[in-house]
Parts: sequence; structure tokens; C-alpha cells
Amino acid sequence: MTRIFTLLLLAATAVLACGVDVKVPACPSTTSFTFNTGIPAVDPSCPLTEVQMCYTPTQLKLAFTAYNETEFYYDASQTTNGDIWEYEVVEAFIYKGADDPQTYFEYEVNANNVTYNAFVYNPSRVRKEGAPFDHAFVMDPFGDGFEVDTRVNKKAQLWHTRSVIPLALFNGENP
Repeated sequence: MTRIFTLLLLAATAVLACGVDVKVPACPSTTSFTFNTGIPAVDPSCPLTEVQMCYTPTQLKLAFTAYNETEFYYDASQTTNGDIWEYEVVEAFIYKGADDPQTYFEYEVNANNVTYNAFVYNPSRVRKEGAPFDHAFVMDPFGDGFEVDTRVNKKAQLWHTRSVIPLALFNGENP
């Protein structure tokens, strides 16, 4: 059995976009893909990023590897749900299904192992001026079953993060 999650995956150094519908297999199998296109698509500074995913009956598992990293740019004073996107992060915008959502989950990790975890409410779907746009933060992600482990290897110019996100957030527990 596979689940379909739509992800807009963003990675370190530049604002990158790879909007794809991903069929996520049950663990231990994984789906894996790489991307290195940025916004704009011709951005030459966009690093190669690899993503691996699978799910268990209760968890979505994500692994990101950011290659060709030279700066490992983050603010060490930032904490959970801070504005970590102002620096280098890997991000996944997640929702269950394949349609353009009004609500999605935004998950970010930086090289310092700090996360941003929020449901985003965007009924206009395009950030229409004057339309509602809001965030509902997951304030205790580790108490809620999230896991994250980030490792930096400056010599190899990469950082790798493995994350676990509870499927119950998407009403998807126990497929």
C-alpha cells in the first residue's frame, strides 16, 4: 500500500522548489529523488538535495541530504518555530491528497537541528491580497511524537537530517 502526499520541497542555500505528488511506500522501502532547481529555475547557486521518504502505520519518515554546502548558515540562538527560513533550511510542505490545498503542514529543519512546525491556513491558495492567511504552530513537537536528528559534515560539505512526523496530524494513522 502507498500513500500519496503532495510535497513542495525546499532545500538549503536558495529558495528551491520541486512541487511533486509523491507516492510514499511503506517502510522499509523508500521513495527517493533529488533536485537542484531553484527559484528562479536558472539559479546557479542551488545545491543538490536528496530526499527519501516512507511511512509506518503511525509516522511519516523524511530524510534530507543537502550537498555542496559551504556555509551551514543558521542562527544558533533560534529555537523551535522561530524564523529559521531566514537562513538555510530544508522544508516540506505536506498535505494528504493530490489537490491544491487550503491548509497544509509546513515542516522545516536547519543544520543546527532546529525545526519549524506549523499548519498553514491559506483559503485563497495564492496569498491573495486581503485574504486570510494564518499559521497554527505545533508548540511541543517532541512531546507530540516528532523526532529529528541532524548531522553536519563540514569536511564532506553536506548535512543530513532524518525526521519523523506523526501521521495522526493528517488523520492518516493506521492505514
